[in-house]
Amino acid sequence: MDQRIINLYDSFTHGGMNRRDFLDRLATLAGSAAAAAALLPLLQNDYAQAAIIAPDDARLASERAAYDSPKGRIDGYLVRPTAKGKRPAIIVIQENRGLNPHIEDVARRLAVEGYLAYAPDLLSVSGGTPPDEDQARELHGKTNPEDIVVAAVAAVPFVETLPECNGNVGVVGFCFGGGVVNRMAAERPELKAAVVYYGLQIPADKVPAIRAPLLLHYAELDQRVNAGIAAYEAALKANGVKYQMYMYPGANHGFHNDTTPRYDEAAAKLAWSRTTAFFKENLKA
Repeated sequence: MDQRIINLYDSFTHGGMNRRDFLDRLATLAGSAAAAAALLPLLQNDYAQAAIIAPDDARLASERAAYDSPKGRIDGYLVRPTAKGKRPAIIVIQENRGLNPHIEDVARRLAVEGYLAYAPDLLSVSGGTPPDEDQARELHGKTNPEDIVVAAVAAVPFVETLPECNGNVGVVGFCFGGGVVNRMAAERPELKAAVVYYGLQIPADKVPAIRAPLLLHYAELDQRVNAGIAAYEAALKANGVKYQMYMYPGANHGFHNDTTPRYDEAAAKLAWSRTTAFFKENLKA
């Protein structure tokens, strides 16, 4: 797909562009309003694609699980291997579309690696994730991001107290959720590992509080997020924070999400292999 169209869609979904301007510009790039209408479904998440790990995979047991936060009751998706025993837990933080089938699939991918995986529905602070992608993104845009961060931070003590958790907790987040993970790392010093996929960085004055080792994935074409890398890396180095950082050539923001046209299979597989190795090292799974 034309990179200009992908960049335009990113401006619409992440940059605050209104829908009318987006559709007008898409029609210009596509050549007509009819061509734009045909392109639109290709840009949106296709949850009908087969999940990498099926929801009914016999190796796993899943359930809805909720916890209390300062911003109210937070729903979520909890999945674990069927084999009994104590294990590390990993919290999966959503993109700007709430808890959707793709994020649940990511949680299952971690569960088959042997982890207790929990994906909170952080749009619970606004009533919960709608099933329609556009409605979910719109609701996210209307929700106070600080409320979402507070709800996410409260997920850490929740998973720590789960009977199967061995006390070691990690977190991974994507897009908006990647920025939330940076915040969580600064606010929950007991975290053992934090993985950020193309997430906005936190201010330098918050970096000294980070204790968890970080794994930072960035996409070469993601100018908006990449603008903050240099300052963040300088602060991490100045404060002795252990981190690994990777830039994926030719990849777009969102390259891990295999339900969108921004998906980059090579970058996604490499980043995921680094992610699982990082968790294995730091969570002692």
